[in-house]
Amino acid sequence: MQGVAPGHAADVARDLIEQLRVLEDVKSAISGLQAKIAVGFDHAQRQVQAERGLPASERGKGVAAQIALARRESPNRGSRLLGPAKALVTEMPHTMAALDAGQLNEWRATLLVKETACLSAEDRCAVDEELAADTGTFEGVGDRSIIAAAKAAAYRRDPRSVTQRAARAASERHVGLRPAPDTMAILTALLPVAQGVAAYKALTEAADSARSTGDERSRGQVMADTLVERLTGTPDGISKVEVQLVMTDRTLFQGDSEPARLEGYGIVPGGWARELVGRAGGPSNAGQDDDLAGTAPAFEVYLRRLFTAPGSGELVATDSKARLFPAGMRRFIEARDHTCRTPYCDAPIRHIDHILPWQNRGPTTLHNGAGLCEQCNHTKENPGWSSRTLPCGSDVHEIEVRTPTGHKYRSKAPPLPGHSPAIS
Repeated sequence: MQGVAPGHAADVARDLIEQLRVLEDVKSAISGLQAKIAVGFDHAQRQVQAERGLPASERGKGVAAQIALARRESPNRGSRLLGPAKALVTEMPHTMAALDAGQLNEWRATLLVKETACLSAEDRCAVDEELAADTGTFEGVGDRSIIAAAKAAAYRRDPRSVTQRAARAASERHVGLRPAPDTMAILTALLPVAQGVAAYKALTEAADSARSTGDERSRGQVMADTLVERLTGTPDGISKVEVQLVMTDRTLFQGDSEPARLEGYGIVPGGWARELVGRAGGPSNAGQDDDLAGTAPAFEVYLRRLFTAPGSGELVATDSKARLFPAGMRRFIEARDHTCRTPYCDAPIRHIDHILPWQNRGPTTLHNGAGLCEQCNHTKENPGWSSRTLPCGSDVHEIEVRTPTGHKYRSKAPPLPGHSPAIS
């Protein structure tokens, strides 16, 4: 290290490690303080809602979303922030004390909350006392050991609830998709164990059979290809599924390096996008929604023109044929917004919503429309929430969300391919 006198490097290294440890303790203490503040805010907000005459069954709605926005998180994560905070503050004093003292970080405290979620408040308190994290029980212990200890303690207290929790878990089955590097994606499925094992076994058997007949693909490649073919009915998987690819005409026709955007995934290289389109034989008429397939294409390609403002890159119009129908307007907004427009939320769009509500004379226009995920759309309907489109003088379509406490959060539509924001 430069500037360190001979013989002092070891002292400097030791001090740096001590600083890291102190900062980690501070992070844990801050997490504990955030939990207490979140619970205090929940209580205060419920009081405000009671004073305004809101029925008891309606109180507390939207509170978790406000906490998430204040922490620069998606409102979807609100319940995952407030729920554990309540458990720590009201039912798990030993875990809370360990968090305050830096003996547990926020993630490991959350693991203890999660593994005792099926218990009654009384049993959860008993498990918290049994494990007594504030005594150093988990010093030097990894995540799996913490989970195992919490599971065992919970089962001893209430084996029936733990068993019922496992039975209810099947209702949480789902499939997810997230981007991976190099134009790859990770498709995941949370399934009951029997179904998961059966599905995986079917794929491995298909791979073993293909390999035994001389297929040169790796076992993993065959399994992946078989999964796509069986789900979609075609080897490429997209001949009967709409895949929206947003790119500039320069990228498509002139080999420009400007990247494209694949809806549901994100930014992809321009060359990759051209290759995908080229597999259908290449475009024949860029101005119409005609079938652009060539000879024996792998799938069909259609072009729909979207127009952007020269200066800002704002998506301003689409072909009139598409614009006349609700389905066309929906596609336009989905292409413009890409993901949920609530600040800090990037969940998939599920609803096209009036920013200024219809009942408040909000027009059904592109300017007053926004793509939202299901939870954010429901959250904005709670009392005290409002949103508006900022004046057209903004560079791009911009929304301002106002919460019941008067705090404001802004969201701009993401830049489209072909537009680079000006650097001030």
